[in-house]
Formats: sequence, structure tokens, C-alpha cells
Amino acid sequence: MAVGQNPSSDDNARQQIENLYRQMCQAMIDKDTATLNRLHADDFVLIHMTGMRQTKQQYINAIADGTLNYYSAEHDRIEVSVHGDRATLTGRSRVCAAVFGGGRHTWPLQLRFDLVFRNNRWQLSRSVASTY
Repeated sequence: MAVGQNPSSDDNARQQIENLYRQMCQAMIDKDTATLNRLHADDFVLIHMTGMRQTKQQYINAIADGTLNYYSAEHDRIEVSVHGDRATLTGRSRVCAAVFGGGRHTWPLQLRFDLVFRNNRWQLSRSVASTY
């Protein structure tokens, strides 16, 4: 199915996208690179709090090799807005992680995602990380 042909209702799409976010967080914790690869579009870009940009493969590799270690995520708020075959999600979660050689710490992490509906499924296409 081409971009723009989302057959689901907005409510259904919002639920699918919220579930996708929860799956992504669990896959980060589990270092489940197959799931991360499926959930993120090939052109995905992550912009860290520092401004550093990672492509999909750089991001997944950093999780796999322990540069990014995630231990838990408790979700405080998940907001989804759907506009046809595009959507945004803002997730506010308390994430316990040790990243880039630093110690284990819990951050109030906000991830703002852009999503696209392609090939009959939602995928994460861009994320900007900050704190809240």
C-alpha cells in the first residue's frame, strides 16, 4: 500500500502508534535489533540532546554494541497526532540508561517522533530527544 493509503481510523492509528512507541522502548532495553530495524524507517534520523545526529544504522549499532544501554522506561505521557499518512508522537518517559560511557542514571526523557505510514504500517522516521 502506498503512502497516503492508511485504511485505519485516527483512533486506531493513534493506538497503533502508541503501541509502536512502547515496543520501541522495550526493544531498546532488550537490545532487540530486529524489532528496532522493523520499527524505524530506513531514512530514520535521531537527534540527541547534544545535537548529535545518528542514522538508523548508527543508532541501532550503538544499542547493540553497548554505547547506548537502556535498562527501563516508565511512561508518564504519550501524545499522538495523526494527519493522514503522517503522524507525530511525543513520549515523556523516565528512562534509566547509561550512554556514551557515562554512569547509569534515570532521565526524564522526551522523544518527539515523526512517523510515516508506508507499506501498510507505521514507521518512525525522525526523533528529537530532550528532557522535560
